Amino acid sequence: MNTHRWMSIQFFSFFMTWGIFLPYWTGWIIHTKGISVPQASLIMSLGLIARGLSTLAAFPYLSGKFSSKSLLNGAGIGTLVAILFYIPASSFTSLLIVTVVFHFFYPALMPALDSAAGALVQSGQLRHYGRSRQWGSIGFISAGMFLSIFTGIMGDEVILWALLLGIAVLVCLGYMPAPVILSKKPPADQTQKGSMLKLFRIKHFRLVLVTVILLQAAHASYYNYGYLFLQEIHAPQYLIGAMINIAVIAEIIFFSIADRRFHNFSVGSLLAMAAFGSSVRWILVFAFPNVIVFCIAQTLHACSFAMGHYAFMKYLIKNISHVQIPKAQGIYSALALSWSTAVFTIFGGYLYEIEPRYAFIGMIVCTIPSMMLALLYRKLEFRKEISLSI
Repeated sequence: MNTHRWMSIQFFSFFMTWGIFLPYWTGWIIHTKGISVPQASLIMSLGLIARGLSTLAAFPYLSGKFSSKSLLNGAGIGTLVAILFYIPASSFTSLLIVTVVFHFFYPALMPALDSAAGALVQSGQLRHYGRSRQWGSIGFISAGMFLSIFTGIMGDEVILWALLLGIAVLVCLGYMPAPVILSKKPPADQTQKGSMLKLFRIKHFRLVLVTVILLQAAHASYYNYGYLFLQEIHAPQYLIGAMINIAVIAEIIFFSIADRRFHNFSVGSLLAMAAFGSSVRWILVFAFPNVIVFCIAQTLHACSFAMGHYAFMKYLIKNISHVQIPKAQGIYSALALSWSTAVFTIFGGYLYEIEPRYAFIGMIVCTIPSMMLALLYRKLEFRKEISLSI
């Protein structure tokens, strides 16, 4: 099978389920299991901690023992088994235990897919990361659009069954023939050669990592309370999915043009623009709590998430070796997409209880520092270019 097509299908199938899980899962737990917002915040935050442990420790270790295809299939099967236990779970304790197990397997699929894409780009088998990644965004929006219709008709109970069906499809598609390089077991000495500590000795890796940690942490309130906030400002139930997916449409547009339009932009410039766009986004949601402005602010997801993620992938592909990419992805997923989000989910939940709008303006405590660090890195990049030209 064509490498671009295989990668696009894998991104599409995973993000189809992510489009169900990310915006709807906290609301599903609250509305169908009868627990409070603070309890749901604690459950999801501890799940994010488990996700961080999985992607920081288990995923990099296993990537040195098994092929990329085996890791993808194993994580998919583990996810399918874990989600079945949500059906009987009803108490706070049982939901917490199932969520921790579920987060050990499910989110590991994301760094596994990005690591596979990075390896294919470096080997020359995949020309454009952005064009394949956009199919992930298309999968995300497709699931959300359909789910918004069904939740409007059948209620929030349908969210679990939609996610279960999506994961089952993901597992089945995982057995499609994959590019040969992804089916090869890593060399026996890969773990030693690709020590995680070596990443922090790579020039500016720590600076870029802290920047994206802050940038991605700023989405905590949106991911966990965006669905609830739209209900709070009296958005029509049947349109909530469409409103959430405005962000993903903006993301799709960005990824479709990123390789062509932003190829010559430096990583520092991309990160600075992402942080600025993110700051404007949360200020708008806070200052104008109405459906129209929320929808306008959603377009800035192209900056706050897509541009920041693209910038980090660009940095990895340019500066990190094939052996170290899974470890770098594990660190990124654990610190930027998991633990920092867990901390700010609790912070956002506390603010949401006081006043829903505060949960969003509170996120600028991440975006402003990330913009400052991005500008610092941009300055360092500029100095490097001058020194090389002399």
